[in-house]
Amino acid sequence: MPTAALATIRLSAWTGLGRVLMRFVACVVVLALAVASPVIAAEDDASASGTSYLPLYPPGDLYQIQVIGDGLSYGLQSGLTEAFRGDPRIQVKPKVIEFYSLMRGGFGEDWSDVESAVSKEQPTVAVVIFQPMERISIRIANKKFWIDSEEWRAEFGRQVDVMMKAMKQRRIAVYWVSMPNVRRAESNEDVQTLNEIIREKALVNGIKYIDAYQGFTDEAGGYSAMGPDLTGKIRVLREPNGINFTEAGNRKLAHFVEREVKRDLVQARKDRTIPLAGGESEQQAIAAARQAQVQAQAKPVRPAATTAASSATDTPATAGGAGEQKADNGRISLALVGTSGREDVVTVELLRPAIPASVLALVNKRDVAERATNLGDLLIDKIPGGLIVMSSITPAADGGTGVRSRLPPTQTPYFRVMVKGERMPVKADRADDVAWPRPEPPPLPPEPAVQPAKLGPPAAAPATPPRKDGTRPKRAEQDPGTRTR
Repeated sequence: MPTAALATIRLSAWTGLGRVLMRFVACVVVLALAVASPVIAAEDDASASGTSYLPLYPPGDLYQIQVIGDGLSYGLQSGLTEAFRGDPRIQVKPKVIEFYSLMRGGFGEDWSDVESAVSKEQPTVAVVIFQPMERISIRIANKKFWIDSEEWRAEFGRQVDVMMKAMKQRRIAVYWVSMPNVRRAESNEDVQTLNEIIREKALVNGIKYIDAYQGFTDEAGGYSAMGPDLTGKIRVLREPNGINFTEAGNRKLAHFVEREVKRDLVQARKDRTIPLAGGESEQQAIAAARQAQVQAQAKPVRPAATTAASSATDTPATAGGAGEQKADNGRISLALVGTSGREDVVTVELLRPAIPASVLALVNKRDVAERATNLGDLLIDKIPGGLIVMSSITPAADGGTGVRSRLPPTQTPYFRVMVKGERMPVKADRADDVAWPRPEPPPLPPEPAVQPAKLGPPAAAPATPPRKDGTRPKRAEQDPGTRTR
């Protein structure tokens, strides 16, 4: 065989082997991705399963709020500082990141400066607000457009979308405050149009939109410089220019943001603590099991002999000294994020010492009356200053049984009222009973008829004793009060 033909056969053989190897490597890569993809998807689902809008574990366990915007942002920043003063969980940054307009020329350069400032400050929460001063013309392809055109609104929505997406990628919780109403009635229609665009983009990007427009209108929905403050007192809320707010107005404007942030703080705290005790479905199952146990224990007491016999059979390990619990130590590893942002793995030793049989017998000893122990629910809260307050609430007795049962954490009145914000049922004639019209009182029972007293003959006047001389005194002398002049 010629040398050239032999070389061709060898080359084709090596080429075929290379193709087989490439196909094998490709199959291995595909299998590896297929195996890894469920794990990645599970991690994504686990991270997205939380319902908290705020990050659960901010750096240093402190939520830092950064205000971004134009002239209204300074008043809003002062109002937020006053609102969250004394709250150890929140810090409002004193410096405002200025961004005066979305529709003026040079949006790209201005937004680059804002992004660099956000990267330097590294806030956890961003509050954005703009004045209703976006009613200016823009040029697209050497053609001028105004706010009433589709091109103008599309460009405004695009720039709002750029801001929201950029801050969402930085994992910043954004609260976008709507533009407030203004004094000129013809301008309020444009303000509402801009707010609708912002609301739509916030819904698409998963941003919290705070409606401040309706909070400063009068009863007819128009502009009013006067209005109630947080205490309900009528005060001046707007400046003479019809756009800016007074000190009381800024505090009221900050109240709308404060309300949303505190709700999300409660949800974040719930997501951090409740999974340790189980979800609501698990708590409902536990509550049903406890209720069945309480009903079983509320049965009539058995005779003493039977009770003694049953207790003797229930704890056979006590008499023989056996049945003690052996020591069971272990360790767990926790991934913690330090102040520098680096994740460290900390190993914690779990000590489970041995428990003697006598202690177990004392703990498992049944009461003669077989009643549930009236233990209260332990409430733990942190107050300003880093102090931890612990209190106990005794559970209420079940209706009819007289036995006090422990409720799961998510079903207690304290959690339902103070955390979830539910309203407990109102009892009649209690201080919080504001039902109107008031129910008619029950009719009073009829009074018994009073029989008129029967009048008899007048009693005879007592006889006046005679004088010593045998004569009787005259009538005027008998009754001195009847004398006449």
